[in-house]
Amino acid sequence: MTPFPVTPLLDQVRLPADLRKVDDRELPQLAREVRDEMIDAVSRTGGHLGAGLGVVELTIAIHKVFNTPDDRLIFDVGHQCYPHKILTGRRDRIRTLRQEDGLSGFTRRAESEYDPFGAAHSSTSISAGLGMAVASDLDGSKRNVIAIIGDGAMSAGMAYEALNNAGALDARLIVILNDNDMSIAPPTGAMSAYLARLASGKAYMGVREFGKKLTAYLGRGVETAITRAVEHARGYVTGGTMFEELGFYHIGPIDGHSFEHLLPVLRNVRDNAHGPVLIHVVTQKGKGYPPAEAAADKYHGVNKFDVITGAQAKSKPNAPSYTSVFGEALVQEATLDEKIVGITAAMPNGTGLDKLAELFPKRTFDVGIAEQHAVTFAAGLATEGFKPFCALYSTFLQRGYDQVVHDVAIQKLPVRFPIDRAGFVGADGPTHAGAFDTAFLSTLPGMVVMAAADEAELKHMVRTAAAYDEGPISFRYPRGEGVGVEMPARGEILEIGKGRVIKQGAKVALLSFGTRLKECLLAAEDLDAAGLSATVADARFAKPLDHDLIRQLARHHEMLITIEEGSVGGFGSQVLQFLATEALLDGGLKVRSMVLPDVWMEQASPEVMYAKAGLDRAGIVKTVFSALGQPKIGVGFAG
Repeated sequence: MTPFPVTPLLDQVRLPADLRKVDDRELPQLAREVRDEMIDAVSRTGGHLGAGLGVVELTIAIHKVFNTPDDRLIFDVGHQCYPHKILTGRRDRIRTLRQEDGLSGFTRRAESEYDPFGAAHSSTSISAGLGMAVASDLDGSKRNVIAIIGDGAMSAGMAYEALNNAGALDARLIVILNDNDMSIAPPTGAMSAYLARLASGKAYMGVREFGKKLTAYLGRGVETAITRAVEHARGYVTGGTMFEELGFYHIGPIDGHSFEHLLPVLRNVRDNAHGPVLIHVVTQKGKGYPPAEAAADKYHGVNKFDVITGAQAKSKPNAPSYTSVFGEALVQEATLDEKIVGITAAMPNGTGLDKLAELFPKRTFDVGIAEQHAVTFAAGLATEGFKPFCALYSTFLQRGYDQVVHDVAIQKLPVRFPIDRAGFVGADGPTHAGAFDTAFLSTLPGMVVMAAADEAELKHMVRTAAAYDEGPISFRYPRGEGVGVEMPARGEILEIGKGRVIKQGAKVALLSFGTRLKECLLAAEDLDAAGLSATVADARFAKPLDHDLIRQLARHHEMLITIEEGSVGGFGSQVLQFLATEALLDGGLKVRSMVLPDVWMEQASPEVMYAKAGLDRAGIVKTVFSALGQPKIGVGFAG
């Protein structure tokens, strides 16, 4: 006899209010359906798979127990928020994740009232949650605030600053530590669940609160003694932790995939907690999807993939990626110079330093999600004669800017900064765009700021940085593959502050900084066809500028246009400052600076984003004609 089909629960759960009507016994079925929905969606869009699969039960349990969105739920980073989006009215758009005009791959305030805080960089959830908890106390709303943070994000100092402050304020804040990289087996037995329920229960918490009230009357010395006695006793049951020393009531670890464990603890905390609480939850990244469970990186970030086999779609690059070129060039230089060391902040694969780690593990350092520490750690190495390459994404280097200024630049220490993901990055949108590094680094005295026009230039810049010992030096390059130029056997040492002319013209000068050089050359073809002879030059350096090159371009052309993949205040601003100082604008030179627009550019393919920004072939040609006050004319104009 054929069994009746199981009615899909997910079709009945559009919002958390619907979820709260579901019987606890049916939640495992709902978890399976959410997991299946997420796998299918990400197989079509690509994205962050493993993290979300690991928190399906936890996400369901939180929305079941707490009154979201009035109760605030904050995710750290946001890689794991896809199940949350499915359960908060966005299931019908989940297959637009990270696509143009689609859902963000992270939490976003403008997208839903269930996203009270936008996240994309790590280690911010506790600080934001504490602000919300204090606001709740100040306005008398008495809502719950739940901040989820992963064990990786807990490696950042900001998380501990927030924990310390929360403990000092005795704020009513619930922090859930999502531990998905635990080296020991998770505690899944009945005894561990019982002990967690006991520790989070009203009776046990009542003893603690009674102790506080009693000792407030008897005095600080007695308070300390009784508090220590209570916590010492509880340590025998659940294990004492440093979180207690920071003022948090610690519960766990508990099994993050068991509703029988999660629901009673969350309900106890909701009903009985008064101060800050930390719940240690153990989960498995990639849970419920065998290919993800078996993968070394637990399918952290994936391309589109086949659901049955787990095989990811692979692009057929015409050229190596910039990241791989950097990694291989650094290995080449490190083989010849034992003083070269590599530093990454939890991104060895993303930055290409995994290649260095394979050959020189003792000279490669992954410091965790701690960019500030990474920069000053590199500074310390530099003081002892080593040559540190502190490889970070542009968007993450922002987090270590104070250290770049005070610990590196002021002391003129030769720290090398390879800056990956320069410019637009596509699906990760504005939070990961490398927009500002040229601007904020070019303001620093003594800083050398380079940008690679192609993969061969990147190889030259790796060697140039390795050979440069006068002070800090940076070089930026984008995500994705190169343009397919012929590669040198080894990079050349570039002359500091010197650019190059690629194509000679007479009327319009296009001065490129970075990988827009290819688009400049294509634009020059259209301008030549229209009778506007164009020079194309590669600046290579935003600081120090090639003054001789800029003088030549300014004096022998009617128009000078700078083009860069960065914000206003960067390369173009440096050029304009020089032109004004040298009085090179007094002769009627027309100057335009083409930069990333002063908006938060929404996710799309990088090609679409650059076209919208006007930083492609057509946009450059349009800028020229607009500045000259001429219509678009000429055979061969593309646009």
